[in-house]
Amino acid sequence: MPGLAWFNSAGEADARTTLHELCAARAWGSALLARRPYESPEELLHASDKATAALGAAGVADAMAGHPPIGRPKPGDLASAREQRGMVGASEELKADMLELNLAYQDRFGHVFLICATGLSAGQLRDAVRHRIDNSPEREREIVRQELAKINRLRLTRLMEKGDPTA
Repeated sequence: MPGLAWFNSAGEADARTTLHELCAARAWGSALLARRPYESPEELLHASDKATAALGAAGVADAMAGHPPIGRPKPGDLASAREQRGMVGASEELKADMLELNLAYQDRFGHVFLICATGLSAGQLRDAVRHRIDNSPEREREIVRQELAKINRLRLTRLMEKGDPTA
């Protein structure tokens, strides 16, 4: 895969910047950089899973800081806009529900609602936050870590498929 070759051979600063765009947790990026070069995409994805699982509370908080609320991707954040595309055609009522649910979730857990939104409809996203808002904080931390791992895998896979991100 062209992106894996680029990642393995890129200068540390370029590779670190690219990883930070994929996941804002610096510890995650550092862990992936430390194991270069990777022989296969699967090896890189496995390293990502391990690095995500190893994130402490501060690392997860760093990662979360890089994710906008569902339904409100940051202007110019193409990855989030692509991943949240299920919200694009949502009715104004559903968008208002999501805003209310996002705020309630943030009040309860202290961070944005994180879900691997790729391929999910607006209704599925709304239902997911409704379902998860009653979780215990411990259960929700576990789910957030799982969702973060999925997002990191999707973003790394996209990087490996497209090649040099600076081209």
